[in-house]
Amino acid sequence: MGSKKRNPILWAIWLFASLGLAIWLSLQLVDQDAPKTAFIPGPMTHGHHQIEMQCSVCHGDGFDSETVLQNACVDCHGEQLEEAQDSHPKSKFTDPRNADRLANVDARLCVSCHVEHRPELDVGMGVTLPMDMCAHCHEDIEKDRPSHEGMGFDTCANAGCHNFHDNRALYEDFLLAHADEPWLKQPAQQPPRDLLARQMSDADLVALMKGNGAPPAEVETPEHWDGNAHAEAGVECSACHGGGEDWVDSPEPLQCATCHEPESEGFLEGRHGMRLAQGLSPMTPAQSVLNMHVEASHRELTCISCHGAHEFDTQTAAVDSCIGCHNDEHSNEYLRSPHHDLWKKEKRGELPPGSGVTCASCHMPRQETHGEIFVEHNQNLTLRPVEKMARPVCLQCHSLEFSLDALADPHLRENNFNGQPQTHVPSIDMAVERDKARGEKKGPY
Repeated sequence: MGSKKRNPILWAIWLFASLGLAIWLSLQLVDQDAPKTAFIPGPMTHGHHQIEMQCSVCHGDGFDSETVLQNACVDCHGEQLEEAQDSHPKSKFTDPRNADRLANVDARLCVSCHVEHRPELDVGMGVTLPMDMCAHCHEDIEKDRPSHEGMGFDTCANAGCHNFHDNRALYEDFLLAHADEPWLKQPAQQPPRDLLARQMSDADLVALMKGNGAPPAEVETPEHWDGNAHAEAGVECSACHGGGEDWVDSPEPLQCATCHEPESEGFLEGRHGMRLAQGLSPMTPAQSVLNMHVEASHRELTCISCHGAHEFDTQTAAVDSCIGCHNDEHSNEYLRSPHHDLWKKEKRGELPPGSGVTCASCHMPRQETHGEIFVEHNQNLTLRPVEKMARPVCLQCHSLEFSLDALADPHLRENNFNGQPQTHVPSIDMAVERDKARGEKKGPY
């Protein structure tokens, strides 16, 4: 029986199609600016999707080892974990006494719990292990903590309870120190910002503000220049635009970092700036996985997106810039919240500075470092898990108990804290009972 004759035309089509596909894929790899969509095995989590086209950020150039992946995680998140006094550091699992714990989960590696490109496994916050994973190491917790009897291991990470990495607001000695506080502190105010004084005390920065020469003769003074913060500080045009032949009408997005380095670092670490940090084009609301206003979808997120190129109005940046893009229930309800009422009274001069609560008050909190007040520009730093907001944000005005209860109430979060918590987290109650049982002996456990 003779062999079946093959159609040479079909063979030619298959050959050319294969060659064409191979060439196209090769060009995508070689071209640094070409999208790498064809090589992505699956969608990324909400925390990384902005940079999914920059594969080398996580995989390096070779896609060759778990060490490359681990280093990439630490490069971006290591500093935050260190500041959070990571309660499950790598050193805990490299301790020979805990070697048996690694049989179920190799917690030395971030990717053991945070698998990317597998969104179907994500149980929240990028965690891809079952919610009861704590049972692997803490199955006998009821013996040490009778108060935990009957609690399911899938509830360990509930709001107001335990956080795998950051337990600073939930350690027992901290809970005891904040027991019996009134729900609203007096005065309920944020510390005043001292940016101008800090900048003016730095001789190198003052020299930078003076710029390098005058602007070109045809350049006119911007409409909103007089009276703004830069004008009041004596910042010359050439400080941002360059002087003489170096003049540019539109400075680079990161030009602001020249004088505002701490603020710029925070911005680049957050989701607004992480694309810029990786050399990509600025993020736009259209690229977000959250609900955004359609009319804002094209805006590029840089420093001037919120602060303006010449207005530099921090009041606008603190509220209007946020709700001008974000269109979720929590953001929209802010305008009907008690926090917004306080903000309006502060703007009218009816309350002292720092009494109002803006979007930035909670998502970009003021923090004291070496006696100076900085505004944290990484707006995602305290966003998830929600109890991360308790210590640096809520405690400025509220008790710890109220803060944990409010953050644990999903309805209250959605309506932007318009009302009282309908959820009670017994963390402080349990700590107080345990303290009484041990004879009220003070000190860390």
